Amino acid sequence: MDKTKKLTTSAMLAAIAYLVMLVSHVLPPVIPAAPFISYDAKDIVIVIGGFILGPLYSLLITAIVAFVEMLTISSTGPIGFVMNIIASAAFCLPAAWIYSRKHTLGRAVTGLIIGTCLLTVVMVLWNYLLTPLYMGMPREEVAKMLVPVFIPINVFKGALNTAFTLMLYKPVVTALRRSGLVAETLSTQRHGINAGVLVFSVLIIICCVLFLLLVRGLL
Repeated sequence: MDKTKKLTTSAMLAAIAYLVMLVSHVLPPVIPAAPFISYDAKDIVIVIGGFILGPLYSLLITAIVAFVEMLTISSTGPIGFVMNIIASAAFCLPAAWIYSRKHTLGRAVTGLIIGTCLLTVVMVLWNYLLTPLYMGMPREEVAKMLVPVFIPINVFKGALNTAFTLMLYKPVVTALRRSGLVAETLSTQRHGINAGVLVFSVLIIICCVLFLLLVRGLL
């Protein structure tokens, strides 16, 4: 794929990721005790972009979406911009990099799992450092929320994004291929969703739904 097509595809995926982010903002918070944190599904689009174009382009899409979000609907300013970039990069970059070394389903799954783990660890640190600044909360109160709130939320987010990425990657790439933005011979087209991946993804989604019911006291 030439550079022009990569930039065009990046711009299109950034627009889609922004729209997905807008939809995500109307969803209720994952954990009622932390109403300022909601599930954001834009990383699904960004990591798919990373799988197709490479890790550097996933970072480019991340920066574009975070910047436009800061200028439009965000109330957290530059701090929220930095937090968005860190969160998306922690999940998407390792997944895209691992997949770029060898385009196999196993690499994709491994990268997404590592991305989820890195997202969780990194955001514990950055929530501790930055959340007091833009939420106006004492750092001691934020520290109390790290284990019962921030860790579960980021595991939930990474797991759900992993499941949807595995389910949507093939249809998205097929659509891009038909539009001429992705070459027919691209090695990333050689596998689709097999039964094992579908079952794995559905199980993750079921676990996430059960988690939501549990934290809302419905189980």
